[in-house]
Amino acid sequence: MGRCRGLGAAGVGLAAAFAGAALTHAQSPAPGIPERLGYPPGARLLVVHADDLGMSHSVNRATFEALEKGWVTSASILVPCPWFPEVARWARTHPEADLGIHLALNSEWTSFRWRPLSAADEVPSLVDADGYFPLVETTVGAQARPAEVERELHAQVDRARAAGIRLSHLDSHMGALFQTAPLLAVYRGLGASYGLPLLLQRSGEGGRDDALVDRVVALEPGGTTSGWLAAYQKLLSPLPPGAYELIVHLAYDDEEMQGATSDHPDWGAQWRQNDFDLVRGAQFRDFLKAKGFTLVGWRDLARSPRLAD
Repeated sequence: MGRCRGLGAAGVGLAAAFAGAALTHAQSPAPGIPERLGYPPGARLLVVHADDLGMSHSVNRATFEALEKGWVTSASILVPCPWFPEVARWARTHPEADLGIHLALNSEWTSFRWRPLSAADEVPSLVDADGYFPLVETTVGAQARPAEVERELHAQVDRARAAGIRLSHLDSHMGALFQTAPLLAVYRGLGASYGLPLLLQRSGEGGRDDALVDRVVALEPGGTTSGWLAAYQKLLSPLPPGAYELIVHLAYDDEEMQGATSDHPDWGAQWRQNDFDLVRGAQFRDFLKAKGFTLVGWRDLARSPRLAD
């Protein structure tokens, strides 16, 4: 997600984006997602999910280790980014890894940019004057043509599949696909086309009855004054029984990440080091266990019988 605007900082961005698309759906009654998966009614399921795999070698190193050691249960890949080939090599030797596609339509870092996989003249509404994806997701919402979006996103999924990556789900980088109803329709069509579950949430205004998580939660800027672990404890502790995705952003605070994110402290190099230190720390894992969270991945959630639209 890079900077996770749009989809779910503290669980509200996704709902707001759906509301902006003028979509309304009634909340689905019980049974809840855990019960549909065979868990008891009071269960709290949690996908600990790492965004932005493929963005950089630093992100890859941290995320690979977190997946291998079970510190996170899922990750999603930025296919147009320069370190995607390293992800593809790793994924072929780790077929059990729960990997989705972080469908990208914007490129948010000022001095570290990526382009569509499609030729610029095939998707002119998706590029800026320099041929890169636009910086922010709101620009995508304002100018992207759905047919060009569909073309580009098929190219991203097809490249990952051709590289031998076994995909578990699809989600949207910085919530760009939740900006308008036509873009959301492309997203939903893509999931149907490939038979892959989509990151949607059931709760909040604009929630979807067929979503496989009740809510998406993530840390927001300004919410860490009491310390990184305490901020996550405050975020997760009040959640009622249900199924949730917690989004984290992992990397090392090294020269590569410092250069890539130099003018963006939010979700930048230090932020990602803090998240990495959090998920690999025994205190965080002990907290999740003490609070009764059951860690799951997207392949687990996909076993849930889906409700009709």
